[in-house]
Amino acid sequence: MTGQVLMATMGPMELRQAGIPGLHLRTAGRGKTSRFRQLMGSIERLNALDIPVDAARPLAGRLVRNERLRNVLHGQATGIPLHPILTDVPFGAWFMAVFLDLFPDAGTQRAATRLVGLGVISAVPTALSGWAEWALADRKTQRVGVVHAGLNASAVLIFAGSWAARRRGRRRLGVGLARLGAVVLIAGGFTGGYMGRDRQEDRP
Repeated sequence: MTGQVLMATMGPMELRQAGIPGLHLRTAGRGKTSRFRQLMGSIERLNALDIPVDAARPLAGRLVRNERLRNVLHGQATGIPLHPILTDVPFGAWFMAVFLDLFPDAGTQRAATRLVGLGVISAVPTALSGWAEWALADRKTQRVGVVHAGLNASAVLIFAGSWAARRRGRRRLGVGLARLGAVVLIAGGFTGGYMGRDRQEDRP
């Protein structure tokens, strides 16, 4: 119990220096980089991703061309970018729908269908805010970003298929697609988390 209280009062740097087992998510051991960070590093160095990056840059640049819109999307007034806040809506809606799918009653099924639809609709402004951040990122981050966007776009399409299947009475197909979409969404979340947190910690 004392150890838990101590951990709760320590900052991130103090926790790393303490060498407490299980807290080093960014390394796989002494001097070893985790496989996830190795994978992200490989993506950052993958020149083939420059093709989609260069294709997306003009479109993403339009989102930050207007100063007022750019300030809103990047959270100039609050210090918190809009994108990580907006991601809670589709993430929350979809994962709650996956949870409700465990219950077979008609009312719960309708609620799950509505939540899947909410996630699909809210994914649009969420994606736009993400592209606005991506537009001003460095080249390495943009390479990871297009992979992140590809995974999330795939998740949106899968959940859209789930929504359509549910509305047509094909619940089993809708549930299966939602579970598949959740797996893809988690993968996209890891890449987004890497860009939003781990890379920031590496910068001076």
